[in-house]
Amino acid sequence: MLRQTLRALPVTLALAAPAAATDLETLSDAERDAFREEVRAYLLENPEVLMEAIAVLDQRQAEAAAQGDSAMIANHAKALFESEGDWVGGNPDGDITVVEFMDYKCGYCRRAFPEVEELVESDGNIRYILKEFPILGEQSVMASRFALAARAELGDEAYKQAHNALMTMRGDVSEKSLTALAESLGSDWETLNAAMEAPEIDQIIAGNHQLAQAMQISGTPSFVMGDEMLRGYVPLAQMREIVAGQRSE
Repeated sequence: MLRQTLRALPVTLALAAPAAATDLETLSDAERDAFREEVRAYLLENPEVLMEAIAVLDQRQAEAAAQGDSAMIANHAKALFESEGDWVGGNPDGDITVVEFMDYKCGYCRRAFPEVEELVESDGNIRYILKEFPILGEQSVMASRFALAARAELGDEAYKQAHNALMTMRGDVSEKSLTALAESLGSDWETLNAAMEAPEIDQIIAGNHQLAQAMQISGTPSFVMGDEMLRGYVPLAQMREIVAGQRSE
């Protein structure tokens, strides 16, 4: 980024000076060398200009990225916000929708879990969508399949119970741990294990992976909040600020 800024500075300074004396394409070699020396001397005397230029560049790049994210969200709104394969919680009629791409074996997803729960519960006007996005190996896939099977067989409440348990589960996701979880849901391992192999579950997980690729999401947790994209863990206070900002627009 610093190199980009340094390359851009001569042009920036040139635009601020008399055009006839600073058209770099028409300068002689000697004039060009002299101009470069002037730029160098100015930067050595005023190094804070570099930091100012970098800050402007960072802001412009962030704005461009945000605009790109907003466009992707708009282009994929139906898959993000209206997929029947996703569990929807919070306030179904909320004025802000939060979508989370998550993986049960992701440490940062586990860290975010209680804070997202607090955000949704304390706000009361957030529609919250969970997208199963297992990317961290066989246990991640097994956990997602189990949660989706619980939803298919037992309903949304059982899915959320399974989700909460898997997010806080210590140790490996295994047949033993899932057997105990199935029993706590009022079912059994044989029933849910069979349901885990349903083609509908393949379609949900594959669809979420395709959507994530289209949205340039490669890690978890990743969030869509209104028309903003958040890639990675975000503290509760910052999430609340973003929600407030969305409402003020």
